[in-house]
Amino acid sequence: MSIPQTVKSYLDENKTPYESIHHRRDYTAQETAADTHTKGKEFAKTVILFVDQKYCMAVLPAIYQVDLDKIKKELNAKEVNLATEEEISQLCRDCEIGAMPPFGNLYDLPVYVSHHLTEDNMITFNAGTHEDVIRMMYDDFEKLVNPKVLDMTSNHS
Repeated sequence: MSIPQTVKSYLDENKTPYESIHHRRDYTAQETAADTHTKGKEFAKTVILFVDQKYCMAVLPAIYQVDLDKIKKELNAKEVNLATEEEISQLCRDCEIGAMPPFGNLYDLPVYVSHHLTEDNMITFNAGTHEDVIRMMYDDFEKLVNPKVLDMTSNHS
């Protein structure tokens, strides 16, 4: 599987500079960060959440875990859960589960980004497969996606 055409077209149509990196197949954000020579704090993983009966994307550094209680508080939500694999496969049909790019606007999903990711110039993330990543300037990502910045993480234990 290669980078989904929806993702490539979106970046190309918006004339956004990016680097595409092919790597060995792996399934965790930490492994992918290592394989692509990316610091764990600069590798963004995308998590699909179900917040008060609506789906959204949470984007955070690989070295952190999503903190559902913090998101609940930040969004003043009643209920926050992780989406199931089945729900994710329906929402992001052109992506492998667990490899969704943080372009919620391609999937009609609001995007919430960890404040930690705004601290670096570059952002690297899965490009829709477990073998491809995209690296780009964080400012370009922000212009494309217009995410809301939240405090949403807790450290791995």
